[in-house]
Amino acid sequence: MTATANKNSLSLLEQSSAGKKKFRPSILLRYFSYAAVGITVFSLVSVVLFIAVRGASNISWHFLTGVNTHNAPTITEPIKNTLIIIGCSLLITVPIGVLCAVYLCEYAKRGNKIVKIIVLAAETLAGIPSIVYAIFGVVFFVYFLGWGESLRAGIATISIMILPLLIRSAEEAIKAVPDTYREASYGLGAGKLRTVFKIVIPAAMNGILAGIVLSIGRIVGESAALIFTAGTTLLRLDGGLSKEGATLAVAMYNFTNTFDKRDYAYSTGLVLLVIVLCLNILSAFIGRRMQGATDEN
Repeated sequence: MTATANKNSLSLLEQSSAGKKKFRPSILLRYFSYAAVGITVFSLVSVVLFIAVRGASNISWHFLTGVNTHNAPTITEPIKNTLIIIGCSLLITVPIGVLCAVYLCEYAKRGNKIVKIIVLAAETLAGIPSIVYAIFGVVFFVYFLGWGESLRAGIATISIMILPLLIRSAEEAIKAVPDTYREASYGLGAGKLRTVFKIVIPAAMNGILAGIVLSIGRIVGESAALIFTAGTTLLRLDGGLSKEGATLAVAMYNFTNTFDKRDYAYSTGLVLLVIVLCLNILSAFIGRRMQGATDEN
């Protein structure tokens, strides 16, 4: 009995030691995950607080809405130009990107050479640096088409820049929709087109909106392509989309290069963060509403 008890105790000890060795990597991975989350949150909070502290002192009603002068610069026009470029670029690229993703996922045959070419082109264009788009925009839109440095040249360049991102994000979102949704729709007598636009796209709307949010982030943070196509002026000019105008990112670049106005760059960055945050909240709200409407249907 004593020998049997000793053997049982030894086997239990071996199992416990083996269990400890087995779960040790998972514990380390958990701590690494905690550390990664902590570093990410700390970095984000540090950047936001630094910009807020440095930029809050120059935030005023005149800075946001006044007329730009040399002694008292404002960002009234950059705010308008940024919103115009965001709205017009998304108005152009979202329908094209979503319809292209619908074709790739719902209509194109598997192994189609055209699909391979489109996917390869989208992946290649998504990895091209923005300065390459800037060179193309200057050569084609500014000089070849004769648009000059204008908002429409910047909109066209930015639209080409974010189109691959929207195509890929919409494609992945549509692929993630379960096939049971399509089968149920077909079983109720719906056709292909109705299934795609009434069932598939609303179900994939969260992923599509995620791509739109990423595109907005790239638009508001872009400076290289817009410096050479949309211009750098902060003054109020007439002419609609044919006028030259700086966005908030370009205005930050201008303020940074001026020694006595560098503090205004932090204020512009703070306004830019608030605008991006508001746009993200709006996109999330729209996504929840559309997802709720889809679930009810």
